[in-house]
Amino acid sequence: MQKVYLDNAATTQVREEVIAKMQEALAEHYGNPSSTHSFGRTAKTVVEKARKTIAKTLNAQPSEIIFTSGGTEADNMILRCAVRDLGVETLITSKVEHHAVLHTAEELEKEFNVTLQFVDLDENGTPVLSHLETLLKQDDSKKLVSLMHVNNEIGNILDIESVAKLCHENGALFHSDTVQSIGHYPWDVQTVPIDFMVAAAHKFHGPKGIGFAFIRKNSGLKPFIFGGSQERGFRAGTEPFHNIVGLEEAFVKSYENLQEETRFVRGLKQYFIEKIAEKIPGVEFNGLSGDMGKSTYTLANIRLPFDKQKGLMLLFHLDMKGIACSKGSACQSGSNLGSHVLTQILATEELEKPSIRFSFSKYNTKEELDYAIDVLKEFAES
Repeated sequence: MQKVYLDNAATTQVREEVIAKMQEALAEHYGNPSSTHSFGRTAKTVVEKARKTIAKTLNAQPSEIIFTSGGTEADNMILRCAVRDLGVETLITSKVEHHAVLHTAEELEKEFNVTLQFVDLDENGTPVLSHLETLLKQDDSKKLVSLMHVNNEIGNILDIESVAKLCHENGALFHSDTVQSIGHYPWDVQTVPIDFMVAAAHKFHGPKGIGFAFIRKNSGLKPFIFGGSQERGFRAGTEPFHNIVGLEEAFVKSYENLQEETRFVRGLKQYFIEKIAEKIPGVEFNGLSGDMGKSTYTLANIRLPFDKQKGLMLLFHLDMKGIACSKGSACQSGSNLGSHVLTQILATEELEKPSIRFSFSKYNTKEELDYAIDVLKEFAES
């Protein structure tokens, strides 16, 4: 049976170079970075080199990069600390954010009695910036805006420069879940006045369990995890040295090969859009995922012209044929609940039809896409 992995928005295949670097780190550099002997100093030097590498690429300062276990922890940390330490009274977000942001915001509303507000969405699921401006000007409370750069389910790209400018002009803090864009898009935190952003290595061919937060210098945030002095005292705990090495290598390779790999993966998505529309009449694209200019080049979220009963068997059928993809995000694929993102933008009758997210990487081929589309066509005609 052919095996085809098309769930790269959930996680990606680790690059061979990353695996090699991590194996070397595990075998040879096992000192604790906090130890003062030579083993520890060697490890500490490598950790700080990784921090400097990431900072340079983002045009940030090394002190603004804090290593975390991934995007979820970083989102939780930033939102919670902003409310706790900076006097944030109003959280402004949208109903199509990742649950790492939505559930955290809901908990903060209960725990700290902050006001939780949602930006209106247009018919495609993109935040309406005129409404955001209205919310920002509504009162004088201390505000934090949290809007993701690239939506992990429907691929919509936020005009992040305009959002950052609006927040800056109105004295609001701006946090963005950039998990789906770091490693896939160029970044310069000096030209985009963003206060906080997050990354997860496994979204750009690195290991799971490691990521980072960008926290603007002099933000005022206080320690999130207490204990040792790691991460400048902000996040205690022995650094996962081998994972940081893997993160750095994946980050470096992503940006070294960014233009070439973007062009290749963009070509795959364009091919997928054309072929599936040709082979399966009536297929539709959710959000802006079918628009090459307004959505990320890494995924397409399609709605198939099947009834609900037939749709119940679709993912099982694809899995039996060796095809990995996802209904909505992988984070909720084990749940009986539908996609909270699609619920916001689709009518009831549209939600009855099965929606599938296919996401692409440098390791995919057009032949794999042909196979996946043919399997879908065969299923549609069965």
